[in-house]
Amino acid sequence: MALIVHKYGGTSMGSVERIQNVAKRVAKWMRAGHQVVVVPSAMSGETNRLLGLAKDINPEANPRELDQIASTGEQVSSGLLALALLREGVDAVSYAGWQVTVHTDSSFTKARIKSIDDKKILADLNAGRAVVVTGFQGVDPQGNITTLGRGGSDTSAVAMAAALKADECLIYTDVDGVYTTDPRVCEDARRLDKITFEEMLEMASLGSKVLQIRSVEFAGKYKVKTRVLSSLTDPLMPLDIEMKSGTLITFEEDSTMEAAVISGIAFARDEAKITVLGVPDRPGIAYQILGPIADANIDVDMIIQNQSYEGKTDFTFTVPRAEYQKALDLLKSGVQAHIEAKEITGDPKVSKVSVVGVGMRSHVGIASKMFRTLSEEGINILMISTSEIKISVVIDEKYMELAVRALHKAFELDQK
Repeated sequence: MALIVHKYGGTSMGSVERIQNVAKRVAKWMRAGHQVVVVPSAMSGETNRLLGLAKDINPEANPRELDQIASTGEQVSSGLLALALLREGVDAVSYAGWQVTVHTDSSFTKARIKSIDDKKILADLNAGRAVVVTGFQGVDPQGNITTLGRGGSDTSAVAMAAALKADECLIYTDVDGVYTTDPRVCEDARRLDKITFEEMLEMASLGSKVLQIRSVEFAGKYKVKTRVLSSLTDPLMPLDIEMKSGTLITFEEDSTMEAAVISGIAFARDEAKITVLGVPDRPGIAYQILGPIADANIDVDMIIQNQSYEGKTDFTFTVPRAEYQKALDLLKSGVQAHIEAKEITGDPKVSKVSVVGVGMRSHVGIASKMFRTLSEEGINILMISTSEIKISVVIDEKYMELAVRALHKAFELDQK
């Protein structure tokens, strides 16, 4: 008998029929003798609908009230799933995050989990019940309902698995695992049987939307064995097949992973590049440029500072495209004159493409192969960033899909 946490996304909970299928799947695991905790998301589109109503009422909606409203989506889906399980003949009970309790800080709309009380859940599990706990939410020290931000149910599920010392956390979604790249961009993309937490963390941070990055961080920190698999398969498929399906995210590297060298190609479409030209090369100049950007809550990704020439240097960095104009206006109005910069330019139509793989640690020539492949396709590299298991480049947006397909082929990711 194993203790398993199941997480189901909004698509998996998107209709009465799909909720009933989730109940059939959970019932199958229960009847096989396993203890199961289920963490469901709100029904597909429900959170957007609720937040849309809030913004219609008050465009400057208070974050506390937004959490009060948004949290109801998961409560509805949890209650519906508990009813579906009861109809399947499975004893089940549902809880909201504040009933369990999932303790968070007070950062409304983007709270972080601090701890989870497991006594009530363990008592129900030991009594033979399936326990359904709302994802995406918790309660702060003042008793306010909080939410964890977009994709927060992934984090809820992994945190629950860590608190309960579960044998495995199964993330059921509308895709059947983690792919070498997005199949919509490259038709030769292949599902991976295994990927390390480090690689998954890089893939998530670089644009892969399979898992929320915080959930991967949590899984890696607490060594939670995590598997990504599809909820759209037959809910009554044999358990021994389901237990081996999807992609296992593991903290153990093995020789086959190392042999692969590169595990995947990640990309982010919506990037923008800003260059501050001719700034004095003196201590603190990077902070004088990026400090106001950080104060405006704008995320900065890649950063390059050129070699100084005659006491001047150029400073280039990337931001999300949606924040480009805000960042540009901020620099031109409040920073350029202060730091005596010659000019500030930008390009809102760039993309980032990255190759990721733990095998890089023991193989040379990855960067040269990547750069040669892009050169052969006539793709100019605007920026380069590297880490131990990743190389990222910024290129013109119009070449992004070509770059992904070319690199996928060059590193033979279509080969098992």
